[in-house]
Amino acid sequence: MVMPTECDSEEQTKLMAKNIEKRKQSLPEKLQQGATAATDWMQDSQFWTSVFRPGSIFRKGYTDSPRNRSYVIMNSVLYHLHPVKVKRHAVKVSYTLCLGGLSFFLFILLTITGIFLMFFYRPTAAAAWSDIESLHTQVSFGLLVRNMHRWGAHLMVISVFLHMARVFYHGAYKAPREFNWVVGVMLLKLTLLLSFTGYLLPWDQLSLWAVTVGTNMMGFTPVFGDQVRFVLLGGKQIGAETLLRWYVLHVLMLPFTLVIFLAIHFWRVRKDGGISGPL
Repeated sequence: MVMPTECDSEEQTKLMAKNIEKRKQSLPEKLQQGATAATDWMQDSQFWTSVFRPGSIFRKGYTDSPRNRSYVIMNSVLYHLHPVKVKRHAVKVSYTLCLGGLSFFLFILLTITGIFLMFFYRPTAAAAWSDIESLHTQVSFGLLVRNMHRWGAHLMVISVFLHMARVFYHGAYKAPREFNWVVGVMLLKLTLLLSFTGYLLPWDQLSLWAVTVGTNMMGFTPVFGDQVRFVLLGGKQIGAETLLRWYVLHVLMLPFTLVIFLAIHFWRVRKDGGISGPL
């Protein structure tokens, strides 16, 4: 028969003491330990490590270091929109300060007011004008929101044009920003198309004749002018099909395309060294 040694008795005593301590633990302490264990298990899982990239503050074992700070910026969509450092000339108050940001702000304003107007507008020849009239007289703040949308569109065209002029006269279209200059030209065209397609939606005499003149000008385009005019009008002359097509272009296709080009534009501004400086 093997007699227990002094070491064995000490270990048993320690184990018994630990068991007694565990039993004495209060319920909040047990819940806290369970939550900690669950958090550690989740942070070690493949799902967690695939969602939160290296350097994320939600990763296990995060340390506050310059490398991890850079990781946080590079691996976050929202943080990546803002540079880590800003050049002094970029925040200097001048007559061309933040024309691009103002254009983007007006686009957000137009999106919000446009969604509001969509609730009270039907793109049919019989109901379009009457909906505009009822928007003015029967909808709370309807006239205010419509005027915000209208004047915001005018201001966006002006601000985008001035932004392009600033970029041109400062020579910011030169290397390495040639590609972003082309993207900016496309954004200017999309802005003008958005303004022009929205001009028809009130379905009054002014908009009808303005669109008639504009589409007739497109019809004189060499080679495929007649085909372009037919596609835009939905027929040989302006009618209900024209209103529906231009409504779809105005609220769906052109804004969706504009958002894509805006994302590319902002990304290239960051990659090309930030906002261009003076000559």
